[in-house]
Amino acid sequence: MAEEAITTILSTPENQPSPGLTTDPEESKSTQEVVAPKETETPAKDPPETAETTSKLEEETAAVKPEVTPAEHQSPTVTETETASTEKKELGDETPQKEEAGEEEKKRIPQNLGSFKEESSKLSDLSDSEKRSLDELKHLVRDALENHQFGSIPKPEDANTPEEVTIWGVPLLKDDRSDVVLLKFLRARDFKVKDSLAMLKNTIKWRREFKIDELLEEDLVDDLDKVVFMHGHDREGHPVCYNVYGEFQNKELYNKTFSDEEKRKHFLRTRIQFLERSIRKLDFNSGGVSTIFQINDMKNSPGLGKKELRSATKQAVELLQDNYPEFVFKQAFINVPWWYLVFYTVIGPFMTPRSKSKLVFAGPSKSAETLFKYISPEQVPVQYGGLSVDPCDCNPDFSLDDPASEVTVKPGTKQTVEIIIYEKCEIVWEIRVIGWEVSYKAEFVPEEKDAYTVVVQKPRKMKPADEPVLTQNFKVNELGKVLLTVDNPTSKKKKLVYRFNVKPL
Repeated sequence: MAEEAITTILSTPENQPSPGLTTDPEESKSTQEVVAPKETETPAKDPPETAETTSKLEEETAAVKPEVTPAEHQSPTVTETETASTEKKELGDETPQKEEAGEEEKKRIPQNLGSFKEESSKLSDLSDSEKRSLDELKHLVRDALENHQFGSIPKPEDANTPEEVTIWGVPLLKDDRSDVVLLKFLRARDFKVKDSLAMLKNTIKWRREFKIDELLEEDLVDDLDKVVFMHGHDREGHPVCYNVYGEFQNKELYNKTFSDEEKRKHFLRTRIQFLERSIRKLDFNSGGVSTIFQINDMKNSPGLGKKELRSATKQAVELLQDNYPEFVFKQAFINVPWWYLVFYTVIGPFMTPRSKSKLVFAGPSKSAETLFKYISPEQVPVQYGGLSVDPCDCNPDFSLDDPASEVTVKPGTKQTVEIIIYEKCEIVWEIRVIGWEVSYKAEFVPEEKDAYTVVVQKPRKMKPADEPVLTQNFKVNELGKVLLTVDNPTSKKKKLVYRFNVKPL
């Protein structure tokens, strides 16, 4: 007998779907399906047609079901299984033109410009020559402070007192944090001590002229919350800053930000204030994280034709290079369009090998995969392929601290995530496949051989325009396992991301 013929739909009130359950509109009348086990020795019979007879079956089998005691409490275990796809290749548009375009994108966009390993901020890891350079710079800084060479005008009674200078909240030569700050200037000048001291003096002078301390306390108003924002950390603990240039396609926002010199000046002040506040949260102790991971989203970027944006960006970059040395761990450019290669061709020859080694480029089809190399999926915002929602939104089931797993679903294969449950509980999960174009289903298989399989989610063909993340839950009243199955009928590999939480009943 076909499987469809032995499927019973329970529609009693106690079996209505939970609020987190997502189904197709056609499935809105049904809740969960219970699939009877297949008989191998005797002819199959139709299962009971009512919830009442099902309850009797549960009562008969309850006596032999193992009870779970507190001593047996275990966290669920997860296995991932790959099998051949059973879907026809009808999802997605996989024309030869698109495949050729993907290959062309790979050729045009440089993925990586050299390996880069961040230098250690542990003072004990410095080489002997680097330690000597640091000691020499500290000696010169001490002399400069004693002679008031950093630009402050001492009061007559303080003429014989060493100058006090604080930068990024760190007082120079007062504790070990000062060593990490001085190392940034040394590395920016290839450990040339005199050049490093000159850069430090110029930075202190610029900070006074720009009135950085006063700027930190100002309440500047802008509409750039979606243009530049901090969100999460990378796999090594670096805070991540996102720069979304496509937001400037909004003409009203663009004109409000760049239409005249006064507005461009305000834009620069807001960006410096944002950077200063972000830097104050870094750890300048020896071995701490004192750099930022920068992500530049080039999707729908206005491009090189916007002279006001180009001018403001150039000015900002010059200020950052001169006054904020070694604060960038890595620069990732995602959703890179073809024209950016032209721009890079122009500026590339003027970049040092060290600067080039910090750059990573990814076209639209590789952006999420590239981010996952450096940032865990639970830390990546939803709009970039991850599971993390905007901090302003509320996600009662998950937080940045709840880890996610990622699996590559090969072309023409089916991937099943098996979550074995050892206790009565409510399990909630989030799942997504970047770009979808797959079929997805979820079911609960009890441990008892004669029990029915519960269909939590019927097979559903997910399209690129569907919701990026599905959140579903299920109350487990007996031992068994939850199966999340993704069938990829396309000729492209897919990235599956999921996570789950369990609440004991």
